[in-house]
Amino acid sequence: MDAGFTAEQDEIRRTLRELLRKHCGPEELRAALDTPAGHDPTLWTALADRLGLPGLALPEAYGGVGCSSTELALAAEESGRVLAPSPFLATCVLAAPLILALGTDAQRTTLLPRLASGALTAALAVPGTALATALALTGDNGGEWAGGGRAGGVQARRAGEGWRLYGEAGQVLDGHSAGLLVVAAHTGGFARSRTRLFLVPGDAAGLVRVRQTALDATRPQARLQIRDVEAELLGAEDGDVLGALSSLGDTAAAVLACEAVGAADRVLQRTVEYVKQREQFGRAIGSFQAVKHRLADVYVQVQAARSAAYYAAWASVNESGGAARSASLEGRWRETGGRVGGLALAQALEALRGAAAEGIQLHGGIGFTWEHEAHLYFKRASGDELLFGPVHRLRAHAADTARLFGQGREVTV
Repeated sequence: MDAGFTAEQDEIRRTLRELLRKHCGPEELRAALDTPAGHDPTLWTALADRLGLPGLALPEAYGGVGCSSTELALAAEESGRVLAPSPFLATCVLAAPLILALGTDAQRTTLLPRLASGALTAALAVPGTALATALALTGDNGGEWAGGGRAGGVQARRAGEGWRLYGEAGQVLDGHSAGLLVVAAHTGGFARSRTRLFLVPGDAAGLVRVRQTALDATRPQARLQIRDVEAELLGAEDGDVLGALSSLGDTAAAVLACEAVGAADRVLQRTVEYVKQREQFGRAIGSFQAVKHRLADVYVQVQAARSAAYYAAWASVNESGGAARSASLEGRWRETGGRVGGLALAQALEALRGAAAEGIQLHGGIGFTWEHEAHLYFKRASGDELLFGPVHRLRAHAADTARLFGQGREVTV
């Protein structure tokens, strides 16, 4: 593994950081959150036109840049620094890879160029609070989370040569504003049920979308009521939907880990700057040994999380083993089906929560105010744990998958 960045990767990070510094400050962030969409369309257009961010990890044949998910993760680290409100996660990390992996040639040719250009945004809709389960981050995604063929969730039935969906999905990231929805639904009744993915236009008849009040306002969420909505099956009927979702989960976790590391690094930077200025007893509080020790602990935690996140981003692209690697601990981990994305995400979320908590404490009275941005970072850590965790379940599932406690044993949490 080469731990250094390529010139192209450094350029992506530098250009994105400069653009976000100019167009996504604290005032711009709060203004975007108050809009109906929950993000700034102007910023999204700038990211698409100047950097090609929506198509960064899409093939050039479909109008993308042709980079890998590693570059996508590095871009997420920069957006995490400023908590950039955009459809990046929902469109580029969750929805577009599924269309690329499972879609027919016609679906890819029609949809991916529009997603790559930023003209179309998309969202992945799974029922209830099952996003982490669907992505196989906190448990095996056997498919029961989509409804299990029983009442609840989202059900699909044939209607002539097409499909009709009915049901409800909550906590859909950017689901209220996305132009295209990738909806997970169960088909076939109870005995022969299976999970499939369907494409639903955002303006489809019978679809009701309501933006929800979320703990983390920088990640807008919606509740979808699907009332006998016409839908198009994504890909072939025998497509490996659960396998695609599981594979996507490891990549998405690596991207989210890098994003959390960027946010944690920014919180630490702001806190260090503040303790150098704030004075007590005639001296800067940053000169007190107790404060130094607390910030040193945060620094070590953030650096450890960064190393784990970078490795997960690299491993999501370089999964093939080889004789040399198969003899190592990493090789044994791969042989048991282990994945590193979930572990990296757990470490990163823990680092972000710790950095944000210390930042709030060391900022004193202003750290607890609504006007200060420190609480936004703490809510990002807490919100991501609710969506993709929590941390202890991410680690427990990784341990169970790798059979660290013996064959057939499960970790109790």
